[in-house]
Amino acid sequence: MGKLGRGRRGRSGVKSGNGIGEGTGVFRRHVLYVPGYDPFPPRRYRELYRKEGAAQAAISGYELAIRARPGTAGGWCVTSCMEQAAEAEMEVLVWSDLVKSSMERGVLGTYLLFFRTAWVYGASGALWRLLRLRKGPMIAALYPAVLLAGQALVAMLAGWIVARLAGGGWAGLGLALAVGFAVLEGFRRIDRRLFVYYLMHDYAYTAVARGAYPAALADRLAQFRGRVRAAMESGVDEVLVVGHSSGVHLAVSVLADLIREGVPPGPSLGFLSLGQVVPMASFLPEARKLRGDLLFLSQRQELTWVDVSAPGDGCCFALCDPVAVSGMATEGQRWPLVISAAFSQTLSPERWQHLKRRFFRLHFQYLCAFDQPGDYDYFRITAGPLTLAERYAGRRPSPGRVAQACSPYRDMA
Repeated sequence: MGKLGRGRRGRSGVKSGNGIGEGTGVFRRHVLYVPGYDPFPPRRYRELYRKEGAAQAAISGYELAIRARPGTAGGWCVTSCMEQAAEAEMEVLVWSDLVKSSMERGVLGTYLLFFRTAWVYGASGALWRLLRLRKGPMIAALYPAVLLAGQALVAMLAGWIVARLAGGGWAGLGLALAVGFAVLEGFRRIDRRLFVYYLMHDYAYTAVARGAYPAALADRLAQFRGRVRAAMESGVDEVLVVGHSSGVHLAVSVLADLIREGVPPGPSLGFLSLGQVVPMASFLPEARKLRGDLLFLSQRQELTWVDVSAPGDGCCFALCDPVAVSGMATEGQRWPLVISAAFSQTLSPERWQHLKRRFFRLHFQYLCAFDQPGDYDYFRITAGPLTLAERYAGRRPSPGRVAQACSPYRDMA
């Protein structure tokens, strides 16, 4: 690992609007958050930040206040006092509309996606390599496949029973088909509890172009790049891009293209990746751009990249260096710094026992409060007075970091 880069920063001297840090120089940050595959609007993240930030502030003994960000539907402002006053503008880079449109498939459309996605991961060899890398996220990936197959069996059984009761014939067959479809539709309607269709569409969205970015998503990433550039030119002390889950590999490509174009001088540039699932995309045959972006970004000194995951999160590739496991590591690799959020240590024993079986909730724990925070505190990172480079200066990767190349494909765009 190389040294942490772009740690230099200034102080804007701007006063806080909430009474925090009045009369003193205030550290200013612009945070751009890239969600994972999520159909929900930005206000969900704002309310999560409000609730969990208040909890973390009470636990850690610092001040944190949130207010609306004028003129935006997808952002909020944070003022804090953590040894020094700081302000942060929080912006969600929205692609939930693309997620929603990709989920607008009925029962039959979802089953067709199921077969196509299974074929892409199986025939490409990616599935077996991913299973060797981490079993946890692959169990999560197989979960919708198993339940979709199980739901189909239940529907066929229900149809068979109805057909027998109807005495067979064309009328019985028609009733069987109607009942079977009704059973499948019923499962789809309660998917908010099961997450089967949601997860199936998530994996299918990555597999639809065999790892390449669909055209609509590529256009959206170009817009994201424009938002990051605008933040870099806004006079803040740090621009921090945060990617979560499948939002991590989107942020990788956004930042790689930004740096290729030339980074505006001034603010420190940080990239915080949380609960990454990069191998789900980078191990596919057409993910050439992503692999090239991983290689490029891993060598750049224009930014600081810290990757946070936890073995307790079964929905991510915990402690796997996304560059190295994708076969893109070189002697010049600087990033990412891979560290563990160590849920079993940073959550109280009672809370850990309560959450350890709630797999989807744990996947969002990176955005939440910790009872016994270590050197990872989402609210200190996003709202505190230190840049990402300063906060992790001298930090070594966590023990257990996985750096063995496992991807079956190494070619790049």
